[in-house]
Amino acid sequence: MTNEKDTAMSRRTFVKGGTLAGLAFAGSSALFACSPSASEPAQDEAETGEAPAEGAEETVTWSHCHVNCGGACPLRLHVVDDEIAWVDNDTSGSPEFGAYQLRPCLRGRSIRRWINGEDRLNYPMKRVEGTARGEGKYEQISWDEALDTIASEFTRVKETYGNEAIFIQECSGVEQNVMMNSPFFRLFNLLGGETKRYGNYSNAGISFGALPYTYGGGWAARPFHSIADGELVVMFGNAPADTRMAGDGAGYDLNVMREQKGAKIIVIDPRRSDIAANQDVEWIPIMPGTDAALVAGIAHELIAADLVDLDFLHTYCVGYDEETLPEGAPENSSYYAYIMGTGYDMVEKTPAWAAAITKVPEARIIELAHQIGETKPCFICQGWGPQRRTNGDSASRAIMLLPQLVGQVGKPNTNSGAREGNGGFWIDTFPEGDNPVPARFPNFLWPEAIDHGHEMTATNAGIIDGDGLKSDIKFLVNYGNNMMANQNADINTTTDILKDESKCEFILQYDVVWSDSCNWADIVLPDLTPQETWTWSVQGECNDSLGVWFGRPSTSQKFERREVYEVCADLAERLGVYDEFTDGGKTREDWCRELYEAWAADNPNAPQTFDEGLEMGIYKEEIEWSDGGTDPFIEDPEANPLETATGKIQVYSPELAEMAETWELEEGEAICPIPAYLPGFENAEGVTDEFPLCMVGYHTKAHTHSSYANNMIIQDAHHHNAWINPIDAEARGIANGDAVRVKSARGEIEIEARVTNRIIPGCVAIPQGMWHKADMQGDRVDFGGCINTLASRRATPVGKAVGAHSAVIEVTKA
Repeated sequence: MTNEKDTAMSRRTFVKGGTLAGLAFAGSSALFACSPSASEPAQDEAETGEAPAEGAEETVTWSHCHVNCGGACPLRLHVVDDEIAWVDNDTSGSPEFGAYQLRPCLRGRSIRRWINGEDRLNYPMKRVEGTARGEGKYEQISWDEALDTIASEFTRVKETYGNEAIFIQECSGVEQNVMMNSPFFRLFNLLGGETKRYGNYSNAGISFGALPYTYGGGWAARPFHSIADGELVVMFGNAPADTRMAGDGAGYDLNVMREQKGAKIIVIDPRRSDIAANQDVEWIPIMPGTDAALVAGIAHELIAADLVDLDFLHTYCVGYDEETLPEGAPENSSYYAYIMGTGYDMVEKTPAWAAAITKVPEARIIELAHQIGETKPCFICQGWGPQRRTNGDSASRAIMLLPQLVGQVGKPNTNSGAREGNGGFWIDTFPEGDNPVPARFPNFLWPEAIDHGHEMTATNAGIIDGDGLKSDIKFLVNYGNNMMANQNADINTTTDILKDESKCEFILQYDVVWSDSCNWADIVLPDLTPQETWTWSVQGECNDSLGVWFGRPSTSQKFERREVYEVCADLAERLGVYDEFTDGGKTREDWCRELYEAWAADNPNAPQTFDEGLEMGIYKEEIEWSDGGTDPFIEDPEANPLETATGKIQVYSPELAEMAETWELEEGEAICPIPAYLPGFENAEGVTDEFPLCMVGYHTKAHTHSSYANNMIIQDAHHHNAWINPIDAEARGIANGDAVRVKSARGEIEIEARVTNRIIPGCVAIPQGMWHKADMQGDRVDFGGCINTLASRRATPVGKAVGAHSAVIEVTKA
């Protein structure tokens, strides 16, 4: 157990930098402390290693980075003259390689530039009367006018259309803390409820389109710590060194396993990510969206070489062969029949067949099958890239099938074939109360819920807890996110829907900075950052640590920024539910104390009061890692059934078979009860003369989704560019660093080219998250390099999840 205490720290420091400028929605261009302006290089300790000079008084407070990378890294904020001067990190524990210090990446370390940046929102703003959404013309208003308008519009929409017309978008910009957007849910639930989403942009394909029909949930997911000495690790579309970079994140874990345990890592990905760039890691390039075809080719060789674990498949699985098909399944509908050419398409899935589709050489497919089949134990996992395509449901199920075929799941040192697991504390967030509106729709389809929500049903749009939606969305709250005009596929189509005020009649954007999404709102409110208010959190969902991070306001409240709970309390007063909402007048600080101390009562080793936690700053416990052991289901499948329809691992899913018969699917879509290769929409086999290249998106180190994308010191250090193979670049006269135009059927962007052999020929990789920047009243060409200008609105057929990476494009020199 490690406890970090940091309370009465102070020293004399000299501060250069000016006061805040009172712009309508922008903060000062000065970045405070020892960095006088946005254009000057940073000169603070966090970025140069040099401590500030002697001068002014300095205090230190704890907080953490909240944005949605999946992590939540503690930060020590050094404050001078009521401004964050520089940012430090957790230094407790051993700094030796293999030990754990909860160090944030450079995004979190640069958070003061986000907090104090020139895009910072300072005042409530209203769209100028007579202007269209998207024009970006706003005027400053008072908080009273803003809140009166919001309360009035909520009441009007509720009385006209019902609570089913109200929707609150997910809050990925402030995700990892105890409050998030829960105050809005609590408020609206007290007033009759709202239509809710299920799933998210990150992993809805695997979470709702694959895992329920394979394992019944996230069964047998193990952390990288469980890897054995010298073990084979096979990764599909997983780049933890890019996506989970924290000092206790999966990227660090995997490097520890690679160097200290000699793990043999194979990365299968269209792009050679940073983990695959290590000299002792093998990269197998593959055409995007063809993972299930590769698995089929491997399965054929496993069968031919007698490397399939039939005892495992017959004991724990249903549907591998005719012998284990569930009752009612048609003849020759097993996975074995599909592989051997007697299944529904009558095509034998030989390694040569797979090679033609995937562009992985036939000999390498055969060799890979033997490596997987002859190695015990074997750790197989996937990132969330393969499931963000229109065939992502089936692709992710296919990757999960690989460890099943060789009996390497649910046993020591193995994984489920899904994402690697992790460990940590769990907390209950701010209580939302009960929502009287039952129906929920897939989050990716929120623009469709605005455009034609009343037509969306359980069988055509995946509506759950009801047969369908009763209303289109008419009142939209976007709190702490940039979904409307940046982080949503096919921006041009989405914003066409938002621009039509007869569809969504009122839009509220509540955020820290003026992102492009603000330009589509009717009212824009300025939030406090979590570093400027009371909060606490446990480690992030992707951190491998066990701890609690505490936070208090690091500086005074500036301009007219206000935090979400306080604002919702004022709305509650206007709407007549103040006492119920605040539980008798509690503040945000009161709730933080109450929620923490309720949690602490069940965790006796932790500080038992919120004040003790604040004094400590962070609280950590050591995790004792193991090999994962043998799962109870493997020990006794009859006594410990899985939460699937059959109680076993489902190679063949009866639920998917029924969906295939009853759901309404778009042209080109298919649902298959086995994890077959389904090409999907705009696939590697479907390029055209107009659009001859495949597009793949990836997460960059320079920002977390769109958070920090306006922090130019990180963008300069890690350029935002489109990766193109030298073969494709030469054919188009493109040199490294050239400005290029990338075009799809949905839009066009301008971006810098990176010519590199780290991307497979025929494919272009573009990072997601850069801010959209286009004349939406003109040609709509995006000069911000936002991949969602190009991406498709086609969803996966089962999970109705993001299929945005399915796109074919052309690249030309600008």
